[in-house]
Amino acid sequence: MQDFLSKVSIKVNKHIYLKNPESSDLGKKIVAGSIELIQELGIDQFNFRKLGQHISTTEASIYRYFENKHKLLLYLTAWYWRWMESRLFFATTNIDCPLERLRRAVATVSEKVKQDSSFTHINEVKLQQIIIAESTKVYFTKSVEEEDRLGVYGSYKQLIEQISFIISEINPTYKYPNMLISTVVEGALHQRYFAEHIPSLTDSLNDEDAIINFYTNLVINAIKN
Repeated sequence: MQDFLSKVSIKVNKHIYLKNPESSDLGKKIVAGSIELIQELGIDQFNFRKLGQHISTTEASIYRYFENKHKLLLYLTAWYWRWMESRLFFATTNIDCPLERLRRAVATVSEKVKQDSSFTHINEVKLQQIIIAESTKVYFTKSVEEEDRLGVYGSYKQLIEQISFIISEINPTYKYPNMLISTVVEGALHQRYFAEHIPSLTDSLNDEDAIINFYTNLVINAIKN
């Protein structure tokens, strides 16, 4: 399985970048450095000048890959959801029972991720922290409709659709599968943030992952006939 994962290529919508960062060592260095710096500073305090200093390159070289830091954040977000989509595939493939596939799918999108050695220039743990804290900023913008038309949110939408399809297998009459799953994905991110920074807004149980269990129960109860 690990050998197969090492051959997986995460493809991001070409409208996000000017030059594919996966095409060069510098591009990968830009991605790796931006994850480190955005996780440390936050997107508001992050800029290409600081990134250039951090990875010992020029601002101009970074602008050859990304038009602005919004597009860079959009790239990181799209990469994360495409990676999550691949994890969903491996978590649910060859599982005949749709209810078990649903349980595994909810756990995949709501769990605290671990480092994936298949992508040496990506720190997935830090990237998830960025997604938790910053990802809503990629679509709470005036350009959201145009970006959606270009398909830049495709990886996120496909992830939601794949889990929604499992719900439709279990209960074809359930009317709100996309709404339910997008609520689960966004809510789980918020609960991870609260658990780390404002713990009184969530529930922490020592003997279980309360966030996974809460959203699993929420989904299963919601779709009961």
